[in-house]
Amino acid sequence: MRPLGGFIPRLTRPAFKRRSPAGALLMADWAQVVGPAIAAVTVPKRLSGGTLTIGCSGPVAMELQHLAPQLISRVNAALGTVTVEALKFVQQAPSARPAPRRQADAPLPDTVRGALDTVGSPGLRDALARLARGVYRAPQK
Repeated sequence: MRPLGGFIPRLTRPAFKRRSPAGALLMADWAQVVGPAIAAVTVPKRLSGGTLTIGCSGPVAMELQHLAPQLISRVNAALGTVTVEALKFVQQAPSARPAPRRQADAPLPDTVRGALDTVGSPGLRDALARLARGVYRAPQK
């Protein structure tokens, strides 16, 4: 009879060779660590030897190069230890995002509809109606 704890290193070593626990945590919580704006245009690829490899397009890589110190401190704060010392950016095509769903047109108040009826140009009337629907639509949750 041997304690179960003795088998843990032997069982986890192959998995941790492929992906470190810190790397797995970053992959899972990337959006919370770097924020939604950066997470939308980047993908963490690999954490190895203190270097975090991030996939992004060329223009984004240049911007992130300037934000590297802040990004490294955010990642290390999320991991709870100084794990990332450098960032490496690799070229990756932007992911295709689904087109946003169009919401049903909101009903316009009577005063706005009355004012739109006085506009003579149909093109201008349609443009003003679209603007009014954007102003009077329900806030997104």
